[in-house]
Amino acid sequence: MTTPPPPLPLAISLGDPAGVGPELIAAAWALSDAEGLPPFFAVGNRDLIEAAARSRGLTMEVVAIAAPDEAAAVFPHALPVLDVGSAPYTPGQPDDAGAALALRALEVATSLVKQGAAAALVTGPIAKSRLARIGFNQPGQTEFVAEACGITPENAVMMLAGPSLRVVPITVHVALHDVPGLLTAELIRSRSAIAATALARDFGVPAPRLAVAALNPHAGEDGRMGSEDRDVIAPAIAALQAAGIDARGPLPADTMFHAEARATYDAAICMYHDQALIPIKVLDFDEGVNVTLGLPIIRTSPDHGTAFGIAGTGTARPGATIAAIRMAGECAARRMAAG
Repeated sequence: MTTPPPPLPLAISLGDPAGVGPELIAAAWALSDAEGLPPFFAVGNRDLIEAAARSRGLTMEVVAIAAPDEAAAVFPHALPVLDVGSAPYTPGQPDDAGAALALRALEVATSLVKQGAAAALVTGPIAKSRLARIGFNQPGQTEFVAEACGITPENAVMMLAGPSLRVVPITVHVALHDVPGLLTAELIRSRSAIAATALARDFGVPAPRLAVAALNPHAGEDGRMGSEDRDVIAPAIAALQAAGIDARGPLPADTMFHAEARATYDAAICMYHDQALIPIKVLDFDEGVNVTLGLPIIRTSPDHGTAFGIAGTGTARPGATIAAIRMAGECAARRMAAG
């Protein structure tokens, strides 16, 4: 059954204006009827997004709005944009002015969703190094949104979701040699529990099944290839099971991601970044969505970066942006329906 759209439009932050974000927002609107997307509005700059649309050869109207409640009436015939600043459209050439616009768009879009003026937040890709140059002190947008919502970093959980697979990395942007020392039974338990709650509440999975990956080859072979699977991961799984969550493992990661194995679970809990992201990018590269779980709002993002090298060439594919918009709308509608 198709999930009805949420009653409010979605807010999409611009991302870095020198990247592919602006043109992919325009491309998503151009395909919104064909893709059945819910109404949304961009937060950024109208003239810049119109220029980005022209760079793709899109003939479409882009209309400035003064408030989110104007978006629904505009959306059927034009892309609504809430202007929050300006910067030149120079695809492939990031600068501080563009970073400032990206940050302002993120701040405003997040605030509007928190206030209930928009149903969900979709964030365009940013260049973290550029934002750092202008004083952005968060590791990324996930941490920014979590702090804005009053959620501690350890309770904001990244899920990468696509048509074939959902994965949750327990540790994310850390060096591989640091991973074993960061893993604790409580960290694995708490992040897995947050994932299970989100699957039930926002993804319509009434009894979520979690497959928990081992850290070491062959799940450590009872300590012969590392003790973490026996001493850290297995107790976390036992705690999840005691709480009534269908979790199993630790499972050797090399046999978790073929089609037959994927049919047995709703999300894979992985111990480190590449263990999670390699399989989903192999399977769902053009439709992968980054979802932040554990927040009081819905936040998604296309699972790709700014792609400065192809910005403005018209070759960037809009699939992940479309998927992020669709998923945000579906999650928001389910959450609102549940009250």
